[in-house]
Amino acid sequence: MIDSLFRRTVGCFMFGAMTLAVTLTAPFAHAQTPVGGKGTLTAAIVPNYPPFEYKDPATDELTGFDVDLGQALAAKMGVKLKWEETSFDQMMSALTTHRVDAILSGMTDLPARRESVNFLDYIKTGPQFYTLKARGGEYAQMDAVCGKRVGSSRRTSFPDDTKHWSDEHCVKAGKPAIVVVGTDGSADARLQLRQGRLDAAVQGGETLPYQNTLEKDAYAPIGQPFLLQYTAIGMAKDNAALSDAMTQAFGKLLADGTYKKILTKWGLQDHAVTKVVINSQE
Repeated sequence: MIDSLFRRTVGCFMFGAMTLAVTLTAPFAHAQTPVGGKGTLTAAIVPNYPPFEYKDPATDELTGFDVDLGQALAAKMGVKLKWEETSFDQMMSALTTHRVDAILSGMTDLPARRESVNFLDYIKTGPQFYTLKARGGEYAQMDAVCGKRVGSSRRTSFPDDTKHWSDEHCVKAGKPAIVVVGTDGSADARLQLRQGRLDAAVQGGETLPYQNTLEKDAYAPIGQPFLLQYTAIGMAKDNAALSDAMTQAFGKLLADGTYKKILTKWGLQDHAVTKVVINSQE
């Protein structure tokens, strides 16, 4: 009888412990699933591309459109958000080796990158020629950049995009090719422009108005963006759970108006997507 009572007591204790464990872990199960068993979403960011991501000069805190969007997505997914500051050329390897869960740092959705990364597109963008405002009158037509020194960040697709545009609109028209100059980021391109080492530069068309608010209308756009592209969140192809969770969360931000509010805050409403777009497939 004593043995039977002992077994019943132990059994009840074990059942109670198991029930308590399930009760304690259940609220976190949903949050952990999207990021491979972790309750924290780690996102790579390079804070040098306003208005998407940069450090607030007054507080040295991360700020920008991508920062606000990341926080909104994490809230919808029920996870905490951790930013991992890195260099642009290290983001892809950090993602594919799972040092980070996602890239949320103004990355362009390009076919070559889709071999190892799934992209959730959230901004319509495109490379934009521009020059100093004082020289704007020299570039009444876009083909005025033919034969000029044009710089852009070598870590982006912009140098190649510029060369392709030059081949089509300068060389084929019998005009001199653009002299494409790779720079150490967009800030370096603007510096070289001010120093007179460049005639014009290229950066995302959606970023130029904001840059002009910081530098008192120092720059003049040349024509319109010459290529349609998307800025996107990058996620590893072998993390289907995260891709699904992130896509659903973004869909909810579209539906409830949060996405529109964040766009308006940063003056990016003209570059909005109107539905969930994956790998540039509308």
